[in-house]
Parts: sequence; structure tokens; C-alpha cells
Amino acid sequence: MGFFSIVSENRARFLTGAVLIAVVVSIGLIDNFFLIWLFLGIVFLFSFYEAMRLFGIEKNNQMYAYAMLVWLLALVYPNPDDLFFLIAVIFASLLAYTQDFDKRLFLPFLYPTASFLFLLALYKDFGVDSLFWLLVVVALTDIFAFFSGKLFGKRPFCPTSPKKTVEGVVGGVLIATFVGFFAGSLLVDWPQALLISLGTSIASVFGDLFESYLKRQANVKDSGDLLPGHGGMLDRVDGYLFGGIMMVLLLRGLL
Repeated sequence: MGFFSIVSENRARFLTGAVLIAVVVSIGLIDNFFLIWLFLGIVFLFSFYEAMRLFGIEKNNQMYAYAMLVWLLALVYPNPDDLFFLIAVIFASLLAYTQDFDKRLFLPFLYPTASFLFLLALYKDFGVDSLFWLLVVVALTDIFAFFSGKLFGKRPFCPTSPKKTVEGVVGGVLIATFVGFFAGSLLVDWPQALLISLGTSIASVFGDLFESYLKRQANVKDSGDLLPGHGGMLDRVDGYLFGGIMMVLLLRGLL
């Protein structure tokens, strides 16, 4: 199967992806904290809804109210990622006090809530250029893993995602790391740019894999049907949810 045949057969996927990237880049160029908080918040609430379904949690309006409260706190709290630990303390306290608290209710606050708090922290701590760097690494990992797998893939990567191949993953990670190195070199020294790009790319692969695992557990093909060619919001942002955390941790640890 040739390159153009792959593009033609997946036209909706690439068109939707291109539109989403254009929207993200436009918001990034404006570089306004409130706008980025608002955009991430909208994506977060859609993702939270889909995660509730994947975890088998029935419709619970209180959960959505708590999610919105957390995101409102992230608007004014100086270290958004710290809010996850506050959530964990509250849930652990409720569990200890009641002894019969439904532990599943914590899961959507672990995934994807914690990741979105880290994405906001990435912007607050390292600026909009770090978000562009993340976009480059994760998008290229996904795009070239797809093409490399279609063109050269032979060996399955793991049972969780049967269509993903070793050749696809390696191709995606190598190209994303190479291009990400140049994007990151505008912000940090080249050794850090290389390590952070590599770590973020690998993490994004497992972000995609984790969401595949959740879908298999829930026995669904996609997390939703919001985005043509992609499925749900989580299907589109899964790589960023792991990649964003990894980039924040590596930037803090290596700088």
C-alpha cells in the first residue's frame, strides 16, 4: 500500500486532524492564559465524560460538577498539577470515613483529570513554546507510527492494540524525536532537547496504548463519536495525556 493510498483511505482522519491542529496552533499564537485554560477545559470535560463511560460509571451530575470545580480552581491556583494530590487526599479521606465509598469514582480524576492539570502546568511553567514542542512530538509520533506501520509493519507491538506494530512504533518515535529535538533546542540545550523529545514520544505511545486498554475493557471500538475519522475526544488526545506529564517531569528534572 502506497503513501497516497493510505491518505486517500483515511481522508476523514487526516482532515479532522489537520483542522484540530490548526485550531490549537491559532490559540497558541494568541498566547493568552485564559483562552488556553478555556480551550483545555472544554477538551477536558469532553474527555472526562468519555472516561466515565469507559470506566463503567453511570451518569453522575455530581461528578461533572466536581470536575468543573477542579478546573475552576486550576484557573487561580498557581500550581495546577498540585490539585491532583488534593483530590487524592479528599477521596482517600472519604474512603476511610465511609468505608464503602465507590472507589471507581476516583478513576476519572486520575485519568484524564491529572493529565489536563499537568498540561496547564506545562503552559504556566514553561510557556506556549513548550506546548508547541509537545504538539510536534506527539503529533509526529502518532502520524509516522501510523504510516510506518502501514508501510513496513510486520510484528505486532503488543496484544492490547493488535494493529500497532513494532516497526510503526519505532518509526514514529525516531522521527518525532528527531524533529522534536530541533523544536526543543529553541528552549533548552540540545542534550535535554533530545532526551525530553525521546521520553515524551515514548510516553505518548503508551498513552495511546492505555486508552486502547480501557476501550478493550469496556468492549467499545472508540471512546466516542465526536470527531470524524478519530472517534471520541480521548481517541485524539490520549498521547498528549501521558506525553504532557512526561514533558513536565523531564523539564523540571533536567533544567
